[in-house]
Amino acid sequence: MANLGIKAGDQVLLVWSQPSSPAALKEYAEELCALVGAEGKLSLENMEILLMSSHSASTFDWVLSGLLADSSCTHSPDTLVEMARVLKPGAKIVLDEAVTGAEAQSLRTAEKLMSALKLSGFMSVTEVSKAELSPEALSSLRAATGYQGNSLSRVRISASKPSFEVGSSSQIKLSFGKKTPKPAEKPALDSNTVQMWTLSANDIGDDDVDLVDSDALLDEEDFKKPDPLSLKAPDCGEGANKKKKVCKNW
Repeated sequence: MANLGIKAGDQVLLVWSQPSSPAALKEYAEELCALVGAEGKLSLENMEILLMSSHSASTFDWVLSGLLADSSCTHSPDTLVEMARVLKPGAKIVLDEAVTGAEAQSLRTAEKLMSALKLSGFMSVTEVSKAELSPEALSSLRAATGYQGNSLSRVRISASKPSFEVGSSSQIKLSFGKKTPKPAEKPALDSNTVQMWTLSANDIGDDDVDLVDSDALLDEEDFKKPDPLSLKAPDCGEGANKKKKVCKNW
């Protein structure tokens, strides 16, 4: 039992089922109490009334189910979900169950059992060991299920609850606003280029700089005053005494 990893201060739920003898159950419980010590706690629960128990969620560090050698039990989906509920995040479950080597109506294979654990919210599901059923457990199982095959064995499975509560949620902050792009940095200009296109006051006084007089760009016709008659718009229609109006083709 010590190789399970149970230590002092742990909260353990031991689930038992028929036909476990009172003496075997008492001995197993005493061994667990010695491991958890005074700081820990051991709770016993019968498989048939587990769903009616009043255990609070996230209470136990361990759930041990069907580990007594003279017992045999089948874990229903509701039972596995309840075990996951009472376990703390990151806590572990170790269970024994009778399985078959092939599909049967009343019993399942080890692969089906591991799949059921995963569907109930467990992770890191691992087959620890496989052994033969005790005569007491085999007789009780056949009486309860009616299975008469010879491919029965006892498998031990370990699994752990995720490090978060099953069904828990957390707020995620999302930003859908458009991000304003940063203005592109202007490329640095070469100092020689800047100097080439810069005209300073000193450059104006140089003999090498030729400045053009704006008056030299005009000829004699540009200085003549225009005739006022040439600026007057022509009359529309015939006759000088007619009332002026806007031309149609204006």
